Amino acid sequence: MSCKILVIEDEEHINELICLNLETAGYEPVPFFDGAALSRHLPDAPPGSYGLALLDVMLPGKDGFELLPELQARRIPVIFLTARGDLHSKVKGLTDGAEDYIVKPFEMLELLVRVEKVLGRFQKKEEDCYRIRDVEILPKERIVRRSGTVVPFKPMEFDCLLLLVRYKNIALSREQLLQMLWGVEFHGETRTIDVHVGRIRKKLCFQDIIKTVPRIGYRLEDRPAEEPNADTS
Repeated sequence: MSCKILVIEDEEHINELICLNLETAGYEPVPFFDGAALSRHLPDAPPGSYGLALLDVMLPGKDGFELLPELQARRIPVIFLTARGDLHSKVKGLTDGAEDYIVKPFEMLELLVRVEKVLGRFQKKEEDCYRIRDVEILPKERIVRRSGTVVPFKPMEFDCLLLLVRYKNIALSREQLLQMLWGVEFHGETRTIDVHVGRIRKKLCFQDIIKTVPRIGYRLEDRPAEEPNADTS
C-alpha cells in the first residue's frame, strides 16, 4: 500500500506540482488548501492514515505553526515547505518539532529525497513488546501476559487491544476502530466494538484506563503519574 502524504499548501499550482511529483514517486498525496479545513478533517481521520505532512506556514484559516501540534498529536511527522526563510521561523519550526524545514523555491528532487529520509525514520517495525502496568503485549507472537501469566485473547480482541495501545491517549471512534480492524468495506454494527472493549477491560482489569469517550468511542490512558509537589515549607 502506498504511503498517504498530506500536502497543505494554499497556492494551487504549487500544491498540484507537489502532488504530481509525489504520485510519480509512488506516494498517495492528499491535498489541502486551507489550514482550518485540515484542522476539521484530522479528528475524523483514523490514526495511522497519513505517513507524513508537507506543511506551508502561511495558510488561510490556520497557519502552519498552529497546525503543527495537531499533526503531532496524531503522530504525523511534518516537513515545513514555506517561503519564510528567516532564521527565527526556521528555528521555531524545528524546535517546535518539525522533522525538516525547506525554504521555497526548492527542487522537487530535493523534496523527494527529504521525504524518503523522514519516512525512513518513522516507518519503523512493530514494537517487540508494549507494556501497560503489569500487562505485556507481544504483537509478533500475538501473546498477552498479565503479571507473567498468559491471558487468552481471541484474534479480534487482540487486534482491538493492539490498536488502543498503539494509539494510547488518543480518542478513537467506534467507526475508526471498525475501519482499522475490518477495512473500509466493513458495514457492521459499532456495537461489536463495545463487546470487544468490554472483554478487554475484564480480562486485563483495564476498566479505569480504557475510558469511554461519550458519543465518540474509547481512549486508553497511559500517562506518567504526576509527581507530588515538593514540600518547601
